[in-house]
Amino acid sequence: MVAKKTIRDIDWIGKRALVRVDFNVPLENGQITDDTRIRAALPTIRYLLEHGAAVVLMSHLGRPKNKVVESMRLAPTVARLAELLPEAKAVKGTQATTGPSVEAASRDLRPGEVLVIENTRFDAREEANDESMARELARLGDVYVNDAFGSAHRAHASTEGVARFLPAVAGFLMEAELAALQGALENPARPFVTIIGGAKISDKIGVIENLLGKVDALLIGGGMANTFLLAQGYDMGDSLVERDSVATAKAMLELAAGRGVKLLLPTDVVIADAFSPDANRQVVPVNAIPAGWRALDIGPETVSAYAEVIAGAQTVIWNGPMGVFEMAPFAEGTRAIAQAMAACSGMTVIGGGDSVAAVEQMGLAEKIRHISTGGGASLELLEGKELPGVAALNDR
Repeated sequence: MVAKKTIRDIDWIGKRALVRVDFNVPLENGQITDDTRIRAALPTIRYLLEHGAAVVLMSHLGRPKNKVVESMRLAPTVARLAELLPEAKAVKGTQATTGPSVEAASRDLRPGEVLVIENTRFDAREEANDESMARELARLGDVYVNDAFGSAHRAHASTEGVARFLPAVAGFLMEAELAALQGALENPARPFVTIIGGAKISDKIGVIENLLGKVDALLIGGGMANTFLLAQGYDMGDSLVERDSVATAKAMLELAAGRGVKLLLPTDVVIADAFSPDANRQVVPVNAIPAGWRALDIGPETVSAYAEVIAGAQTVIWNGPMGVFEMAPFAEGTRAIAQAMAACSGMTVIGGGDSVAAVEQMGLAEKIRHISTGGGASLELLEGKELPGVAALNDR
């Protein structure tokens, strides 16, 4: 792991920190329904303010498709940030993302003050990583700070391009994400176990291939387990399967065997006669799924086996639910894995996405050592890919 410079490496007195944050929060009728992402940026913002900086924040919100969408303005996040950050001398917003008015507001900013510029994705140049926009953003600060791990896999003007024109360092959230995920992958305490769930193998082929060279055990659940079981010759009834990924599943099984990796698949499943919370359901061995029925969760025997492996692990990474956890009758497998993760004494990491939603719904988030804020970014890191937003930061 190449160590990146962080905000601790900069003398901030009299400087403007241009910080990429992730304020892509859910809104309903103009009101923020979950401010977790804003709260996650507070340690970095507070550090900068306490060390003499003026702070310029930039973020995207939603998918405005390169045009101004009034319902996707950042004004609600400015208001919420002001409430969460009473120690700031001022928290202001702009009506534009770049341009003379924004540059003037940035120049006028004083130490201890915060300026939030408008949604970066209102500008078509953002997602194109246009150099002209990157230069305009760079004029708003003296040092660039990336604290938006959830967008680090995007080579956009505000995540990668701007770092070409300013000194570029990591914020505390970015630092924590890299330490947890890269640290687990590159120097894990062993046994090292990974749990992979979700619907499709095709979404996570790269992740599984990369992990099979690193882990001691790989536990498979969710819809993708059905395809692995089909590859082993089981009749999966009406279960979700990817028939065009059966050969890939067979290759993965052979690769695991060749590398001495314990690859565990469900031995029993919760099945239903319809994709509905009101469907008839039963628990059966994986070799006894009747025609017309579908596997929607891992069964209790599988839960017990998986929990035993997790209990003995020193490093565990989990990405993807074990079943259709959105429906209460098929949430027990995911709940049990979350509970096993919470009880594990080793380093526990949840790699973003639906697994995060699951542990938060179950009230177990505080018992997990690290919960990633970036689903797509964490998946690409688990694949072994270099993230553009991380590569752009200055090395130590």
